[in-house]
Amino acid sequence: MRILLTTFGSRGDVQPLLALAVALRALGADARVCAPPDAEFVKLFAAADVPLLPAFRSVRDWIAEMLPKRATLSLPKVAAQVMVAQYEAINRAAEGCDVMLATGLFSSVSAARSVAEKRGMRYVHAAYCPIFLPSPHRRPFEYPSHPLPRDVTDNQVLWDRDVQVMNEIFGEGLNALRVSVGLPKVDNVRDYCYTGQPLLAADPVLAPWRRPAPLDVAQTGAWILPDARPLPNELLAFLDAGAPPVYVGLGSLPAPEQFARMAIDAVRAQGRRILMSRGWAELALIDELDDCFIVGEVNQQALFPRVAAVVHHGGAGTTTAAARAGAPQVIVPQLGDQPYWAGRVWDLGIGSAHDGPTPTPNSLSSALEAALSNGTRARALAMADAIVGDGAMRAARLLME
Repeated sequence: MRILLTTFGSRGDVQPLLALAVALRALGADARVCAPPDAEFVKLFAAADVPLLPAFRSVRDWIAEMLPKRATLSLPKVAAQVMVAQYEAINRAAEGCDVMLATGLFSSVSAARSVAEKRGMRYVHAAYCPIFLPSPHRRPFEYPSHPLPRDVTDNQVLWDRDVQVMNEIFGEGLNALRVSVGLPKVDNVRDYCYTGQPLLAADPVLAPWRRPAPLDVAQTGAWILPDARPLPNELLAFLDAGAPPVYVGLGSLPAPEQFARMAIDAVRAQGRRILMSRGWAELALIDELDDCFIVGEVNQQALFPRVAAVVHHGGAGTTTAAARAGAPQVIVPQLGDQPYWAGRVWDLGIGSAHDGPTPTPNSLSSALEAALSNGTRARALAMADAIVGDGAMRAARLLME
């Protein structure tokens, strides 16, 4: 069986697909991934000996191009452009494949779904967070261009409206693409792409799928790639030289103004050392004091058990990694599903959820103080063993069946 896994997104979208590909190959499948050809992903896939077939462009370059224009961009226009480009890339990658699994940016997912239909492939959708899948137990994801009506409290009414909203944003571009490749138009782009039986690659403790629900969701747990890389010697020396530091990083997202300074000041105010991650925001230290250390890309599975807390953006991967390590968290959510993860960390008592994407010195200090409390630490440690570690293999078996 030859299986193509597709996404367009940052590392939090790409690395889980590598974990799934590794699991599928262990079961005898010929699995490959179509994802952005960024240098860090090429290196990651080469180390795992999994074929990486390029998406239409580097996601880091695409984000750098989109961010300065985000206030004036037309989401339907950008989505349509991505659909066309991704259809071509995914169609090339799908040659000779039997099964397609798609996740990530919705415009990429819709292109993948259309490639699978055109080629007669079995298609599976996977979500990393439950908030995008229709459920009577929560309100739909709110697109900035289509705010949810505040006077409507019936979730089913809102989800019915969500079909119209997603048609308005994605429908014209998708149907133009489909007509151009000889496929019929669809009148419900959301349900066409998500299908009635998606996979949910999220931990059932951190992000439970509540039933009853209209979809037959198979929740596998997060797709975690085992990482045996040692920590750099200089980092080990810093960790060994004092009490566990507070890790601060925003992954592949830009940083709020003065975030590095605020974070360092807040950590120092708690009498803690700081471990800063550069990330795509290129965070930097503010002085040369020996209570701070900065790292690039690093093995979080080895690092997080050795830190006092993890201050981050609330991506699904980082949230899960910190929870597995028993490390208290401070989430400063920026966009997308990150407010959901912040809320879950708060509800479970394993960390703090900052109110909004732009911290102040006082708000960040208060959140960090709560996360560093003994009670939060105890709850985080107690919950760590409950996090599912074999989600990728569970999903691989489902796909093979």
